[in-house]
Amino acid sequence: MYLEIVSPEATLFSGEVDSIAVPGVNGVFEMLKDHAPIVSLLKEGFVKISGNITLKEDVQDKFSKGEKNTTLLKINSGTIEMKGNKVIVLAD
Repeated sequence: MYLEIVSPEATLFSGEVDSIAVPGVNGVFEMLKDHAPIVSLLKEGFVKISGNITLKEDVQDKFSKGEKNTTLLKINSGTIEMKGNKVIVLAD
């Protein structure tokens, strides 16, 4: 599935991923390929991206490595939309 993470300053990531887990207002939830369409608010926590991804050099300092082929991005809040195997995260 295709993931795009956008902050007020820039597009932090765009590319194919295996899955994404986000800190929703009612708890962490994960989306895989062919997940039902969803729109949700996000709270402070980590966006966890699974898959072999490549980050642009100018944003690498915003991300950290997790365990087992995962990458983490700390956010304060945001919104997520998934539709048709495309996920868009608007993050602060």
